[in-house]
Amino acid sequence: MSRIAYVNGQYVLHGEAAVHIEDRGYQFADGVYEVVDIANGELVDEEPHLDRLDRSLDELRIAWPMSRRAMKLVMRQVIARNLVKNGMIYIQITRGVAPRDHGFPAGVPSSLVMTAKSTKPVPAEQPDDQGIAVISTPDIRWTRPDIKSVALLPNILCKQKAREAGAYEAWLVDADGYVTEGSSTNAWIVTKNNEVVTRGTGGNAILNGITRQAFIKLMATNGLTFVERKFTVAEALEAKEAFISASTTRIKAVVRIDGKPVGNGHPGETVAKLRRIYWAAAAEGGILPKQPTNIREPRA
Repeated sequence: MSRIAYVNGQYVLHGEAAVHIEDRGYQFADGVYEVVDIANGELVDEEPHLDRLDRSLDELRIAWPMSRRAMKLVMRQVIARNLVKNGMIYIQITRGVAPRDHGFPAGVPSSLVMTAKSTKPVPAEQPDDQGIAVISTPDIRWTRPDIKSVALLPNILCKQKAREAGAYEAWLVDADGYVTEGSSTNAWIVTKNNEVVTRGTGGNAILNGITRQAFIKLMATNGLTFVERKFTVAEALEAKEAFISASTTRIKAVVRIDGKPVGNGHPGETVAKLRRIYWAAAAEGGILPKQPTNIREPRA
């Protein structure tokens, strides 16, 4: 079966999907995106993803292309037309099509593109999981990574650097020597005192991952101690465990940083516990609120 994409009001064959050459997302990276996990036919934490999309649009002063209710209907159509039971849906909104000029164009409708694809479901129990390696590298992104912008060139360069080093992910380090996040994931450590630590969202230094938020909520109800603060690569190497999280990654244990082992060099009990409880919740549609937490009139 051919994949189907949604492009500005039309469902088209994925191989024929296209936007205009003067779409501002293509020429300026003037747009935002969201990726929502699909598990057993359910959108995982759909409302928080749409809340974050709303925030990104508002920060960049880009109008919603349609109402939130209509957006959800289109999302379900894209999923249904692609017969996705386990996988992901990608949503991209740009400022629209206009003659090339740095200033905002007037009276131009936003552009909306959606695609969906199937992926293999990952079991909650992974007895053969050996964990992943990460490298550290300077954080060369702009100062607003809290906005889920399509302007991802610095992230791409860091991810490629990791791959060329034989690692899965790059942890980005700020000018003061603290880890911000991964090139496409949030970064975590588990201290020897069993505190689960990740960087806070203050100062717009990181993207507030939806899966990050879900894990924080799960810790509060499953006997885990959570601390939101900065940490260095050196502290991570002294930690008991480390891991990454993201909607498409969910959770992966980090067992090596810059070629050096974390803990005993194997995935630990905390990661295994979080994986089990998250998988169970994801199968029910997620962990976070099922109703919008940020309701405002779409920007005209």
